[in-house]
Amino acid sequence: MTSSLFFNITTFGYFASMVMFIAYVATRSNAVAMIARVTGGAGFVANTIAIGLRWYESYQLLGVDGRAPLTNLYESVVFFAWSILLVYMLIDFKYKQPSVGAFVLPFAFISMIWAQLSLSNAIDPLVPALQSNWLTYHVITCFLGYAAFAVACGVSIMYLIKIGKEEKHADESPIGGILGVFPSTKVLDDINYKAIMIGFPLLTLGIVTGAAWANYAWGTYWSWDPKETWSLIVWFVYAAFLHARFTRGWVGRRAAWLSIIGFAATIFCYLGVNLVLSGLHSYGGA
Repeated sequence: MTSSLFFNITTFGYFASMVMFIAYVATRSNAVAMIARVTGGAGFVANTIAIGLRWYESYQLLGVDGRAPLTNLYESVVFFAWSILLVYMLIDFKYKQPSVGAFVLPFAFISMIWAQLSLSNAIDPLVPALQSNWLTYHVITCFLGYAAFAVACGVSIMYLIKIGKEEKHADESPIGGILGVFPSTKVLDDINYKAIMIGFPLLTLGIVTGAAWANYAWGTYWSWDPKETWSLIVWFVYAAFLHARFTRGWVGRRAAWLSIIGFAATIFCYLGVNLVLSGLHSYGGA
């Protein structure tokens, strides 16, 4: 059994779960929702095993230089997918709204299929800058934060779809059909807020651990590297979201749009900076 096999199983599990969640939206069948949750959970277990096996394989290949599987783009993408499922399952355990899965599982599946089809899964020795335990702390906290923002983005898209339909048919009977299975706009807004409340402290901790790691590797806490700059931009977007909610009562449509903008900035911080811009984090695209 190799990590590659379990990553393939993970990809299939997330695909099956995504399809079944979409089928639930169309059918409202509790049995379909249960299958979607089970296949998603099975994919998450396979993802966990795969990450563990890859960690073990790194020690087999590199000996004492083996490391946590979080150091290149392939490893970060599959860990991102794992993080999305973790945050989603926590949210689903509290709110029990299967339709949300139809808008969150695609993020995990797209991550996995891209990693499997387009990225190199070679296990290479670490460059000197990455040889620190701060790497593990920094990557884990950042990606758990990114995953929470992905969930917030998914429910924000649901919110905008539903509120648009409700406003268009304000004088008619309650919405039926596919949108009828969506959670209420109040619940969607609350999930958006709670997901960002999970992600923001994790992102903050990720920036702090990244600064500590930078000082260890390069002798300075902050150098305005493109990755650092964009991390700060993302932090300010979500700080603005929480500030506006606490002080000005921002809810609903404005909060949903800000959540989507924040996740777009997050994706650029994660992928755009690594693949397009040059800087101290360019190795992340390797």
